[in-house]
Amino acid sequence: MAKAVVPARGMRDILPKDKAKRDAVLDTIRATYRRNGFAEIETPAIEPLSRLRSNQGGENESMLYEILRRGLDPEQALLPADATDLALRYDLTVPLTRFYASHAAELPTVFRALQIGSVWRAERPQKGRYRQFTQCDIDIIGEPGILAEVDLIVSTMAAFDALGMGADVTLLVNDRRVLQDLLEAAGVAPAAVPDTLIALDKLDKVGREGVLAEIARKELAPDDVATLLLDTVEGLQRQGGPEDEPLRTGRVVVGGREVGLYDLPDIVRAVAAVLPGARVVLDATMVRGMGYYTGPIFEVRHAGSSGSVAGGGRYDGVVGKWLGRDVPACGFSIGFERIIDLLPDPMVDGRRIALLHGPQDPAELLGLRADLQADGAAVTLVKPPRKVSGAFFDGLVGEGFTHVADARADDPRALRELSRS
Repeated sequence: MAKAVVPARGMRDILPKDKAKRDAVLDTIRATYRRNGFAEIETPAIEPLSRLRSNQGGENESMLYEILRRGLDPEQALLPADATDLALRYDLTVPLTRFYASHAAELPTVFRALQIGSVWRAERPQKGRYRQFTQCDIDIIGEPGILAEVDLIVSTMAAFDALGMGADVTLLVNDRRVLQDLLEAAGVAPAAVPDTLIALDKLDKVGREGVLAEIARKELAPDDVATLLLDTVEGLQRQGGPEDEPLRTGRVVVGGREVGLYDLPDIVRAVAAVLPGARVVLDATMVRGMGYYTGPIFEVRHAGSSGSVAGGGRYDGVVGKWLGRDVPACGFSIGFERIIDLLPDPMVDGRRIALLHGPQDPAELLGLRADLQADGAAVTLVKPPRKVSGAFFDGLVGEGFTHVADARADDPRALRELSRS
């Protein structure tokens, strides 16, 4: 029996119908962001390994697809670390910061960037997770105030509205600085903060007892400290709305110590003023895994998805690493692969004609196709099976065709509208 011919593990082929849907969704996202003033750029799929291993990408830095240096002597023994110098990008943010550092003199003081492209991570493939996938990012570089956060949030929520998803999404906000202050006020030692944040991020998955068990097992904090932390966080979860006390007053009390919420109240008020119907919630357990976030962080959750469908935040320390001076930066990324399955197939825009044909003269057939295209219709040559059934026409409908013409008929230009039988 012949061996199955399939893509590499963790990769996939995109069939025409699926490709058409993906392109339609991307076009909607792209058009929305462009209307809001974001300029599309493109960066290489490959970056120097040292740049992608800058200790700012969290666990993604351990999932790089590395590329062997050219000109290696096959007889020379080399350690793997000495044999590679490039890698495929794991996200679009680090390449963007390098792009800005390379072209800062040619770009406006405040640069609003749009990027859409493939990224690669060498993780274990599973349902809904691939080693190559598409990201849709918008970023604002050079704006230190909350205008950046509000613009990114409003523009991304507008993209979800344009996709017909606005009624089903909720915006979650938090701040890395608030998290640090909460843990410090509760009594968590500075050295234990990173691992405690990881444990706290699992609250919605493993529950209170699961988080307390992990903190105890890893000896991250005494029981009374862990209990105070969870009590505070769960209290914030119950009072996360814009009109609740924390966001209204801009502070929360932890063990007798007052912790401020930094810019979160102002961001939420501004978003509510622009989008009064948007659902916005303070989520004190949200950490976000990237190591480069320095301030406000945010995610979008959808009623039909178990995870977030968009996420981002402020990362003021990354551009300066390449440019040699501090540059404020903030970004938001739509999880394209997560939203594509939540969306219905797009409505066909205009007529798509299946031109049925047999073994005919090519010039005559293509001339007929040109005639049918005269009013802007898309025309595809289709060789039908010997016995045409209703299932065949149902298949054409499933592929997005709206009409059929038959080059073999007495009137080959006559169109018949398709509908599923």
